[in-house]
Amino acid sequence: MEKFLTDLIESLLPLNNIYIYLFLFLSAIIENLFPPIPGDTITVFGAFLVGKGRLNYFGVYLSTTIGSVIGFMLLFLLAKYFGKKFFHDKNYKHFSIKKIEKTEKWIHKYGNWIIIFNRFLPTVRSVISVVSGISELNTTKVLILSLISASVWNLIWIHSGYVLGNNWHIVKERFSDIMLQYNMIAGAVVILLAVIALIIRKFKNKKVD
Repeated sequence: MEKFLTDLIESLLPLNNIYIYLFLFLSAIIENLFPPIPGDTITVFGAFLVGKGRLNYFGVYLSTTIGSVIGFMLLFLLAKYFGKKFFHDKNYKHFSIKKIEKTEKWIHKYGNWIIIFNRFLPTVRSVISVVSGISELNTTKVLILSLISASVWNLIWIHSGYVLGNNWHIVKERFSDIMLQYNMIAGAVVILLAVIALIIRKFKNKKVD
């Protein structure tokens, strides 16, 4: 998949910039709807083109962020419409009963923080969208939280890609390793924040008692 994507995005280089912006926008939507697609590779590629002076920083940031939010909200609304029973009956590979039930526990335990950090959890971000929908969370609140998440995530990756400048040939060869290392760090940060949140909650409960 990674090789296919890197070959695909390199084939886009001769095209007009408007088509590249459109591709970035659509890929950000699709990678939410179809979890196996590594959309972050495409986001970094767009940032690389910013570093080369080919694309506008704000244009790449806007197209990928809006696309990410739309993709997340589409899945959220579909899940809200079809309900929990639909996903349990289908038991899709990437939206399995096990994953859904595990994410439900997370949302019940950590609340809005899970949605805010959804972009920092690549392997389950789409499941978070589905569970948010079947849990019938407030649509406006989920929209705002998903926008915050996508805005921060894309800013990190786009700026990183921008700094890399002309080194795309190096990045594309090591992107899987970079993502693996990042996911490990992101996971550790999320666990740390979860522990802090639990400590704060317990402290507040003791204070109330």
